[in-house]
Amino acid sequence: MKKILCLIYLVLTQFLLYAQQTISLDSCRSLAIANNKDMLISQEKINAAHYQRKAAFTNFLPNLSAAGGYMRTSREISLLNDAQKGALGSMGTQVNGALQSGLQSILTQNPGLASDPIFMALVQSLGSIDLATPLNQAGNAIVDAFRTDTRNLYAGSLVLTQPLYMGGKIRAYNKITRYAEELARQQHHSNMQDVILSTDQAYWQVVSLSAKKKLAESYLQLLQKLESDVDKMIAEGIATKADGLSVKVKVNEAEMTLTKVTDGLSLARMLLCQLCGLDLSAPIILEDETKEDLPTTLPDNNAIDMNYVYATRPEINSLELATKIYQQKINVERSAFLPSLALIGGYTATSPSVYNGFENKFKGMWNVGVTLSVPIWHWGEGIYKVKAAKAEARIAQYQLEDAKEKIELQVSQSAFKVNEAAKKLAMAEKNQEKALENLRYATLGFEEGVIPTSNVLEAHTAWLSAQSEKIDAQIDVKLTDIYLKRATGTLTFLSDN
Repeated sequence: MKKILCLIYLVLTQFLLYAQQTISLDSCRSLAIANNKDMLISQEKINAAHYQRKAAFTNFLPNLSAAGGYMRTSREISLLNDAQKGALGSMGTQVNGALQSGLQSILTQNPGLASDPIFMALVQSLGSIDLATPLNQAGNAIVDAFRTDTRNLYAGSLVLTQPLYMGGKIRAYNKITRYAEELARQQHHSNMQDVILSTDQAYWQVVSLSAKKKLAESYLQLLQKLESDVDKMIAEGIATKADGLSVKVKVNEAEMTLTKVTDGLSLARMLLCQLCGLDLSAPIILEDETKEDLPTTLPDNNAIDMNYVYATRPEINSLELATKIYQQKINVERSAFLPSLALIGGYTATSPSVYNGFENKFKGMWNVGVTLSVPIWHWGEGIYKVKAAKAEARIAQYQLEDAKEKIELQVSQSAFKVNEAAKKLAMAEKNQEKALENLRYATLGFEEGVIPTSNVLEAHTAWLSAQSEKIDAQIDVKLTDIYLKRATGTLTFLSDN
């Protein structure tokens, strides 16, 4: 729909820029809708609400997130103290010393062993073996094995979360966003009807002033002809100079009226161009300006179904959607104080790792679990928030009921004005016929010399007034029909004129 309106707008604009074109009411509506900034804004609000609804739906789906980090520390964690490290590092030296001390103690206690060749050979063989070096190396290897080297810490994780039960919050948010999207559409439709109403008012104002301009020109021509006739009669001595002055005054008044109508028509045409997004000086002619007499079709307003009106009025639909949104907000507030359950799974890796001793390598493990959160006590906060949400829902319901009452009154008033406009048009047509007949007889009598100039001027004034009232009545019928359609919610993009 938006692309079609933009295309119509571009095509009509190009035509109107280069030539004086006759445009219809539907064309004016198309241009106004395509050019109106409020319509563009409301369309973007629909787009925003649509994407918000899609974003809300993703809360039903699993959520995957990744996290990582690095930390540099000034000291590393040590599982052995300094004494233990020193003992392990000198383990061979201590063992060798203890062995030598043991052998010397045995010789001291048993001097006879010194003459035993086997024992002495054993002592010599043990003395020639280097036990300290390998044992010290083994001790240092143990010390190095217990070193953590945690000055550079790395960690990374992948976490998958699947909500199982969130107290109804996710479902409520999805409903709220769906209602919000429809609410944006209803507001867009309401803006469209407002734009159509403003455009129609400006359109018929131009048509009315154009018809009155033609009427003022005709009236001026009649008075100029009468002025010419009176001047001839004054020259022949049939009429007085007072008659001539009276006619000239009326001619001047007619010229002033024509000037005012012309200026008003220019301003009204500029307003219509502004609404349609055209250049203010665009040479446009409206389709109904070229018609000698405006066709009027009286709408049937005898059987207006208010239930149908409530179903078509965007304001009622918007308030109903707002009521539903506030009802869902009650569920949202209540869900914050209900248990929430979620399934969690993931993978965590660290460096250094401790799965195979302390290693400066990335190693990790999978994990899966369930989290349950149960609110226990919040000093009645949940109760108060739920009661506040219920109060807001009741306010929306009261606003909906009040809007229905006002719309019913608006429809009744609009229907009454339609009937009143129809009666005024019928009376204006009769008055116009009588005024035209009166002008014909007055003109004929004046030409025959049996009717004075003042009576002819009165007949001209009465004819002008009757013609003007008829134009006003015809425009009033058009406008009251539009107001009734706006009140009943049936004002559409395409007119039925």
